[in-house]
Amino acid sequence: MQTLEFEVVHLICGGIDVHKKSLVAAVCVTDPVTLEAKYSVKVLNSSNSDIAALRDWLLAQDCHDVCMESTGKYWIPVFNILEPHMNVCLTHPKYVKAIKGKKTDKRDAKWIANLFRFDIVKASFIPPADIRALRELSRYRLKLSYMRSAEKNRYQNSMTISRIRIDCVFTDPFGKSASRIMDYLLSDRPFDEKECLSLIHGGVKASDNEILDSIRGYEILDEQRFKLTHAKSHMDFLSQSINEIELELFRRSRSYDIQIKRIATVPGITEFSALFILSEIGADMSVFESDKHLCSWAGLTPANNENANRKKSTRCSKAGQYLKPLLIQCALAAGI
Repeated sequence: MQTLEFEVVHLICGGIDVHKKSLVAAVCVTDPVTLEAKYSVKVLNSSNSDIAALRDWLLAQDCHDVCMESTGKYWIPVFNILEPHMNVCLTHPKYVKAIKGKKTDKRDAKWIANLFRFDIVKASFIPPADIRALRELSRYRLKLSYMRSAEKNRYQNSMTISRIRIDCVFTDPFGKSASRIMDYLLSDRPFDEKECLSLIHGGVKASDNEILDSIRGYEILDEQRFKLTHAKSHMDFLSQSINEIELELFRRSRSYDIQIKRIATVPGITEFSALFILSEIGADMSVFESDKHLCSWAGLTPANNENANRKKSTRCSKAGQYLKPLLIQCALAAGI
């Protein structure tokens, strides 16, 4: 019977089991002749001072290669403190999951270190610090745009309840003309049709009669007026915040202008979209094994799930939850 033999790649390496309030680290030292492993374990809190003490302890053990699992957001402070001083391999918990039975935090740390010394742990893609900064800001902008869209839906619902149907006659219910009319209707001034029509931009395609017909008979209740006023104020605040984030993104991405312009040469991708793509995949493509690997990482390829000559679901994975929707929008813009 043929047995599998694993080659020891890291003679001295570490494994860290990350929790919200505690850290358990294990250093594995392998004898280069007998290949026997000896472990040293240390338990610390997750405070910054203890993480710094962990760094010093690892360096004192001559440990410059460390593996840890990505537990929530708790791994980020540990990663940021250790990254400048050693090679940190971040992996998904499913790749270092220990065998059930007699499972403890110390054994988990030893298990991670043991797997890592044979280099059989699949590392997650962690871009450089400047790309991570762009990613944080771009994802924050996306979240704010979702919030603004939600407020727009609430605003239109209140308009419908108040029997204001300008969203049926204007192409953009939040354009200049529609916004002026809504500000006028929410004011305390008595409604005057001529004054209302004077607020309309000359390029509007709808006729004056259609616009007035969508407003006549409106009734804004007190609770709807309160809701509309605060939703409008929140939308303005979100729009201002999004604009400020976009300016910061372009300021931080100046060193990647060449890469952004190169990505923007693809049909359907603007420089703004190219900036978001760069913030997700970075500028160094050597981290991906091939173009197929990149497509799979982005969740754009069908899965391969077959057992006993029976194919199961081949639907795309949930990976690339930020990149995939963006690329789909770019493809739609290009008419693909």
